[in-house]
Amino acid sequence: MAKQPKTAISPTREENYPEWYQQVIRAADLADLSPVRGCMVIKPWGWGIWENMQQALDRMFKDTGHENAYFPLFIPMSFLEKEAEHVDGFAKECAVVTHHRLEPGPDGGLVPAGELEEPLIVRPTSETIIGAMYAKWVQSHRDLPILINQWANVVRWELRTRMFLRTTEFLWQEGHTAHATEEEAVEETNKMLEVYADFAENWMAMPVIKGEKTAGERFPGAVSTLTIEAMMQDRKALQSGTSHFLGQNFSKAQGIQFQDQNGETCFAWTTSWGVSTRLIGALIMTHSDDDGLIVPPRLAPAQIILLPIHKLESEADVMEYCENLKKELEAQQFGGLPIRVKIDNRDIRGGEKNWQHIKRGVPLRVEVGPKDIEKGGVFVGRRDTGKKQGYDRKEFVSIAADILQEIQQELYDRALKLREDNTRAFNDFEEFAAYFTPKNEDEPEIHGGFAICHFVDCPEMEEKLKPLKVTARCIPLDRPANPGICIFTGQATDKIGIFAKAY
Repeated sequence: MAKQPKTAISPTREENYPEWYQQVIRAADLADLSPVRGCMVIKPWGWGIWENMQQALDRMFKDTGHENAYFPLFIPMSFLEKEAEHVDGFAKECAVVTHHRLEPGPDGGLVPAGELEEPLIVRPTSETIIGAMYAKWVQSHRDLPILINQWANVVRWELRTRMFLRTTEFLWQEGHTAHATEEEAVEETNKMLEVYADFAENWMAMPVIKGEKTAGERFPGAVSTLTIEAMMQDRKALQSGTSHFLGQNFSKAQGIQFQDQNGETCFAWTTSWGVSTRLIGALIMTHSDDDGLIVPPRLAPAQIILLPIHKLESEADVMEYCENLKKELEAQQFGGLPIRVKIDNRDIRGGEKNWQHIKRGVPLRVEVGPKDIEKGGVFVGRRDTGKKQGYDRKEFVSIAADILQEIQQELYDRALKLREDNTRAFNDFEEFAAYFTPKNEDEPEIHGGFAICHFVDCPEMEEKLKPLKVTARCIPLDRPANPGICIFTGQATDKIGIFAKAY
């Protein structure tokens, strides 16, 4: 029997995908569990990835006319009560502050005191409090549109948590806009979905399907929700960004009114849109392998790591070579920015150091030793393919950006092929059900994929999906409606949906 190759991550993806995911986070030193249940500490390498995501998205938001602002963490409970559907959607996840101080208790501990007149909700999302401010700021059609984004943390009290994918506290951005007309608000909703799709595909190297959510998956209180859906390596879907057309629901609840050009009083049309640190989970599950994390070059905190290899007598020469090489590489541009280069001269064994950077997913590792200096060369390892190759130093500097672009494209192409290979169209419910059902108890969790079929959005469909643990992910925007038969009800319909198991 052939011996299985040793991998850095155990278990492998095939053996236990959920545990593999957790082990990649630990091996890559992305985050750690905090003393507070369901919360996490994001460590420097994980924060560096989020910071690059944040900076890229922030530029895209500003390029589309948006400004950043900040709104309070605490929301009066009465604000949520004004929009019934909205509060129903979040009520079970709300963390509630009821007291404003601590006092010594009878047993020497501390007890809450100073009960608040009105409980405060720790921000699960900010539509209501931002709406209250917009109601103050908007008087005339000349005050519109308002195009504001905020970077913030939110709290949703989750029972089952998984780092980056679903935590009690997480980081995100939430855009909130107000418009004079329905057409402007709909245009904004679509525009921001395109921004998210652009970021996912061109920065994260993660192909996505743009679509509209069904009624059951829609954001609470929204008229419509647009989404980008990505396939992870276990063939489950991950909702990776949403853009909501809120109509006038929130403006009526919050009193966002203005006088139009004819002097008539109207309610504003509003939108909201957001992505979160869940994108780091998406990145892990889209690209990583059984040796650890793989980071797309555009988002890597360090795109090239230089690994000096030397003995004491050659240290000065090797370090000088590395410092000069670093300057030469940093003078090159990739993705419109200087290439990010770091030198790792820690006093640990070379093999251990090399494996740490493999597990962290650094796109290019460059080894430099006395023999490389003699030849005027470098020895380069690619994280995506594992290929190692020697280069002339000047040649490598001149093509480093091209290699990084190759890696970026290779990761996208690989993820797209996975999705295409695991997407099937269905005209029969029994075949649909078999697609999502393991053949036996010992079969690995990885089965199924994306299913495309005609459907009618109704309770009967939901009842048939529940036992399969499958949900309607979206109605894809790039597939024109055409007549067909719903596989769940047998009714005639022109709706086509993407269905999958999901996170």
